[in-house]
Amino acid sequence: RNWSKSKKWLLKLFEKVVLDAEKTNPSETASKTLLQHLLDNLQGRHLAPSYGLLMLWASQANAIPIAFWTLAFILSYPSIYKKIMEDLASVFGKAGKDKIEVSGDDLKKLPFIKWCTLEAIRLRSPGAITKKVVNPIRIQNFNVPAGDMLMLSPYWLHRNPKYFPDPEMFKPDRWKEANLEKNAFLDSFVAFGGGKHQCPGRWFAIMEIQLFVVLFLYKYEFVLLDSVPKASPLHLVGTQQPMAPFRVQYKHRE
Repeated sequence: RNWSKSKKWLLKLFEKVVLDAEKTNPSETASKTLLQHLLDNLQGRHLAPSYGLLMLWASQANAIPIAFWTLAFILSYPSIYKKIMEDLASVFGKAGKDKIEVSGDDLKKLPFIKWCTLEAIRLRSPGAITKKVVNPIRIQNFNVPAGDMLMLSPYWLHRNPKYFPDPEMFKPDRWKEANLEKNAFLDSFVAFGGGKHQCPGRWFAIMEIQLFVVLFLYKYEFVLLDSVPKASPLHLVGTQQPMAPFRVQYKHRE
């Protein structure tokens, strides 16, 4: 009941957000927000608040936390941090000297950053993904009736040494074996679901996190004050949350 009430409140809030986005929607030649691009291409104006709520969930529960974890892991491994800075210099020149625009072609030249992002996702995946059974189904020796709930735990599957050797270690190089050019993850990686019904925005999410990491590391240099925090064992829905702060000192690169 509380969830239903909260959802209605959020949808009402997004009705106003959508109206404001429509009023301020710039011309085709100007910069637009993601929501404004969505409104330009949305069929069914009445669905706009629901899509806005979906974008909020995707960013707050997954994209933003994973961007945090990706940076935290990178900064905590000096050899990885050094390699990324060398990669950035090879594509954009000396870090921090200019403003840069990052294209899709630029990101293709930086596969190691994508590997770091995917490795952070692997280590901090949701504790549980649940689905309600619509029709009776048989799974191995078990008959699952309609109405039951099934649960898959990406968090524990991604820690199975059978599929991920040294599962607790942050090892971006393991993603060298994935056929990412054909949009294929490593076997048993289920952070975005599995089969035909994976998250439709998974590659956009990975791309925007890569972009954030590139811009952040290019413009700022860091000194760590804390080690990478452990993930909360009580956080089941969405990306795992940190149990402690992760403080850094930072300044503009000269």
